[in-house]
Amino acid sequence: MSDPFDGTERSLGQLVASATAEMSALVHDEIALAKAELRQDVKRGALGSIMGIGALVVLLFSLPMLSFALAYAINTWTGGHNGNGGWNLVWCFLLSFTFNVLVAGLLGLIAYTKFKKVKPPEKSIASAKKTAAIMQNAKPHPRPEQRPALEKASAVGRSSV
Repeated sequence: MSDPFDGTERSLGQLVASATAEMSALVHDEIALAKAELRQDVKRGALGSIMGIGALVVLLFSLPMLSFALAYAINTWTGGHNGNGGWNLVWCFLLSFTFNVLVAGLLGLIAYTKFKKVKPPEKSIASAKKTAAIMQNAKPHPRPEQRPALEKASAVGRSSV
């Protein structure tokens, strides 16, 4: 950008070109800021989605194997392995199911906290509002009135006759 106090005056075309270039750079910077903020929020959302999907996978696909293994382990731990009977297998399976639901609930809670951290791009919104406020205060350069196209055409037709 040139120094406005260097003693030379710039033409209107140069001023417009400079203003256009600066406005274009500002818009590009705001777009880059919005992309960076959205990229960060997408990463957070993706991590939350992965945790939620993980909770569903654990609940759906590992329940049968975990439930059987845990239920028989509880039965064995309570004395079922030595012929004394131990706990009834129904209670062992219910305890196994409760454990699996708690694990899925913990994974779901982690997913919820990750989703809760996703927020709108506040910096981009503030920057855009600031730019809009500046642009509202800018006054357009007065332009000379232009005649409608029909008047120009008739004026050209009359002058050539």
